[in-house]
Amino acid sequence: MEIIISNINDIPIYEQIKDQIKNKIMEGSLPPGTMLPSIRSLAKDLRCSVITTKNAYLELEKDGFIKSNSTKGFYVIDINKELIKEEQLKKIEVLLDEAIRIVKINNMPKKVIKDMLDLLYEEE
Repeated sequence: MEIIISNINDIPIYEQIKDQIKNKIMEGSLPPGTMLPSIRSLAKDLRCSVITTKNAYLELEKDGFIKSNSTKGFYVIDINKELIKEEQLKKIEVLLDEAIRIVKINNMPKKVIKDMLDLLYEEE
């Protein structure tokens, strides 16, 4: 499983691991039933602390993406993708509300944010 850790941003390593695994689950490249690497194995591969990988797995379990089996380790569970998408839409709405607030405070036309959104979306 390929996970890329960046040391140049402010996002904690465990969160980078969690987010990348979550994205792989959401896009289907880690289907339900897939066994994840052991905590120690993943820590060794990523050259990070066992505590860091354990925290990432515990967060993923808390969020309902994986489950632990005391004898086998962690595996991907079948998730409610619609519920997850709804949660993501709420996050997007909060961020867009903040962007719109900034545009309004600076008396910019709505077209500024629309053009910026179009441009940023096309870059992805």
